[in-house]
Amino acid sequence: MTYVVGYSPHKDDACALSLAAQFARSDKDSVHAVTVVPQGWEVAAGSATDGDFTAWAQGQGEASAEEALTLLGADAGVPIAASWVTGRSVPAALLEQVEALDADMIVVGSGANGAPGRVAMTAKTDRLLHSSPVPVAIAPRGYAAEPRSRFTRVTVGFRDDDATWHLLQRVADICRRTGASLRLVTVALDRPPMYTAAVSGAEDLVREQWRRQASAAQDEAVEHLVDAGFARDEVETVLARGATWVEALDSVEWHSGDVLVVGSSSTHLLTQVFLGSSAAKIVRASPVPVVVVP
Repeated sequence: MTYVVGYSPHKDDACALSLAAQFARSDKDSVHAVTVVPQGWEVAAGSATDGDFTAWAQGQGEASAEEALTLLGADAGVPIAASWVTGRSVPAALLEQVEALDADMIVVGSGANGAPGRVAMTAKTDRLLHSSPVPVAIAPRGYAAEPRSRFTRVTVGFRDDDATWHLLQRVADICRRTGASLRLVTVALDRPPMYTAAVSGAEDLVREQWRRQASAAQDEAVEHLVDAGFARDEVETVLARGATWVEALDSVEWHSGDVLVVGSSSTHLLTQVFLGSSAAKIVRASPVPVVVVP
């Protein structure tokens, strides 16, 4: 497996390199950093402006690729490579490189305006999530993996629909191969009551019934995994509760070797990654790296 990393020296993309190396170490794979520099407009042949821009773009690309190799080489511990390409659209150019390199995942960083330690999607990331035929991993802003570290636990955002069951099977296969433990998390938001005093308590009953259903679905998933060969103590379940998505995700215990995996919208008919409303909110609230799977 090859992880393509979108890297720009002018942004906080060192976190994406760190995340990609951690993924590669976990599954004995390789990392290829790709820098996309602007593509010039067509001008008259022999134009000095055209030559100046081309030379500038080449210099930027070569310097960025060299910097990425230096950063990766310091601690990657896996096969690494770096290159640069020109393009008018960074997401489109990265997707072209995914196809050219036969890569299995794209890894990107968070936006510079996001909160430290949280995942922050940019316009470019959003475009990737709507266009990518392969999973997209997003590093929280400022993310830095421990030296030579690997992922030790995979948490799956579990919705108990057909798409999530399929995702669970894919993740279970990866956990078997890498030796990582598996955890299921279902988010239950505690919204403020919207009823009048005349029906006080009705919404609490609805919440409690939903929680019982969510717990039953998680128990069913655990039994399925045990039948598939997992030891019962290798699978955890968590019902994350809170008034907001951030509060709910913060109620879950997270460690440095954790990664959160969510599926794209189960109602979307295309093969590309496409976040449903709840999945998008989970991604933005996550304090650990997130992988969004088509």
